[in-house]
Amino acid sequence: MTVIDSILATPRYYKRIISVVIDALFICIAFFGAFFIRLDDLSFIYQNEYWQVLIAVWISTLILFTKVGLYRAILRYLSVHALLTIVLSCFASALLLVVYGYYWDLFIPRTIPLIYSLFLIVLCGGARLFVRLLVSQYNTKQKTRVMIYGAGDSGRQLLNLLRQGHEFHPVAFIDDEKRLFNTVVNGLTVFNSKKLSYLVTKMRVSKVLLAMPSATRSQRKAIINSLVDLPVEVKSIPHFEELLSGTATIDQLRDVPIEDLLGRDSVAAKPDLLAANIKNKIVMVTGAGGSIGSELCRQIIRQSPKSLILFELSEFALYQIDKELSELVATQGLNVKIIPLLGSVQRLTRLKIVLKSFAVQTLYHAAAYKHVPLVEYNVVEGVRNNVFGTYYTALAAIEAEVESFVLISTDKAVRPTNVMGTTKRMAELTLQSLAAEKHKTRFCMVRFGNVLGSSGSVIPLFKRQIAEGDHVTITHPDIIRYFMTIPEAAQLVIQAGAMGKGGDVFVLDMGEPVKIVDLATNLIKLSGLEVKSAENPYGDIELRFTGLRPGEKLFEELLIGDDVGKTVHERIMTANESFLPYSEYEFILQKLDKACHTFNHEQIRDILLAVPAGFNPTDGIGDLVWKATH
Repeated sequence: MTVIDSILATPRYYKRIISVVIDALFICIAFFGAFFIRLDDLSFIYQNEYWQVLIAVWISTLILFTKVGLYRAILRYLSVHALLTIVLSCFASALLLVVYGYYWDLFIPRTIPLIYSLFLIVLCGGARLFVRLLVSQYNTKQKTRVMIYGAGDSGRQLLNLLRQGHEFHPVAFIDDEKRLFNTVVNGLTVFNSKKLSYLVTKMRVSKVLLAMPSATRSQRKAIINSLVDLPVEVKSIPHFEELLSGTATIDQLRDVPIEDLLGRDSVAAKPDLLAANIKNKIVMVTGAGGSIGSELCRQIIRQSPKSLILFELSEFALYQIDKELSELVATQGLNVKIIPLLGSVQRLTRLKIVLKSFAVQTLYHAAAYKHVPLVEYNVVEGVRNNVFGTYYTALAAIEAEVESFVLISTDKAVRPTNVMGTTKRMAELTLQSLAAEKHKTRFCMVRFGNVLGSSGSVIPLFKRQIAEGDHVTITHPDIIRYFMTIPEAAQLVIQAGAMGKGGDVFVLDMGEPVKIVDLATNLIKLSGLEVKSAENPYGDIELRFTGLRPGEKLFEELLIGDDVGKTVHERIMTANESFLPYSEYEFILQKLDKACHTFNHEQIRDILLAVPAGFNPTDGIGDLVWKATH
């Protein structure tokens, strides 16, 4: 432990005693110094009256310093307000000197109180400033050197917060605004972003903190691209919306959000579409505890439904989303009744009684098994849940005269190479065939790609592997995927559902596909690490390619054909795709039901191949139970 560490660790009580003793010494020095400067003589010290005045000033000034809080102030956080208090207190002490001198009828020239006060300000204030600077310099050496990207209001607020903390030492601002170049903001110089590489090396910076909460995602992506090859870790403050809503504070530094790497700006929702199927209606969400289902519920309660029914198979997932939404309703004073129901979409009678009992008007069907390899390993359960779960929910909706039924589909339903994608395409076919029949329920389905942060998403896996510091696993160097944030996907699903006329297949505009290997590489670099490879054997994190998983494709598609139309929303398209009449499709479902009942995997495979879902498997039967018996 260093001397400064020992001093800082001293109890506050002893620090105050030391401060009082030193200030008492400073008062004496200022008193005798003022007389010596003015009179060039100290012979007066032999007169008792002068000692009496000194003692009176000495005691009164220490009491004054105590009253104004100088001994409660923490020197390492000494502020301008504290310095002003010292100045005023020193002048007050000089005034006391005049009063006591007059009382004892002493000879005190008029300039002595002024000289005395100046001496005292320099001694008391200067000593405190010296301690503050000494501790500040010491703490600075222990802190991580960082640069703040963004010299606006958020950047300045972040600077002030970091200076009060013990972790980061800001050394410069970076900005793209020309008028700010080479100016000094709160003691830090603002540099041109084009000098980043030079500055990082010169100033020995190990982190760059992004302080641009109001920037668009495309702007943030451009900035991140300029940082990704630098040997620094990149952190970000929360987005502007989070700061405004109070759900986050400016000093909550976090990893760069993955959506900023994609650079895809979300489009403002259309309020009339969001409210059309929800406001003052009874709404139900199946799979309400899942990634998409839970976000749908969060979006739905903001549109003021009469009641929201949470239908979920997992007890724990239902408990979590019910607790979250109930608290949200209570804190925001919403007039929404939350109804948590346990149940499986594979039980037709349960679905019927629920839909009829609560007179459900709008139904969002998010319940499904979505993990490609797991459905390959559990074929019958995948078919039961995804195909028959959708079929039974749709039949129950028709019988209960539900007004609107929206199916959450996937891009893996397009030309599927796996059982999961095929079952989702069959779920679409189910609704398309039922929509052609005469009944009061309006069916539609919304198809989109991967969502960031969903269960089974690759991003949390990458982040965990990077934190472990060994390697990142990727199935194939050429694999690409579409990505979208969960909130945006849920908003678009609700809006698309409001546009459905019957049997519509809506496709969400997912933007440009992303190469997974590039995503992993950028995540590694933004963590301040290097990719380990043959060209860079001394890197930190290795990329390991494990090969495509059962049923996995290199790339996904959103459309089966080219027949696509526009809608009133720029991010929602409509696809015109073929389907079977209900009478024919019902016969296929009956055969599939029997095959599942007898666990006849060969027949299940034949039916999936024969149905017009475009199934083109890349592997044989993968069901683990079937393999164990063969």
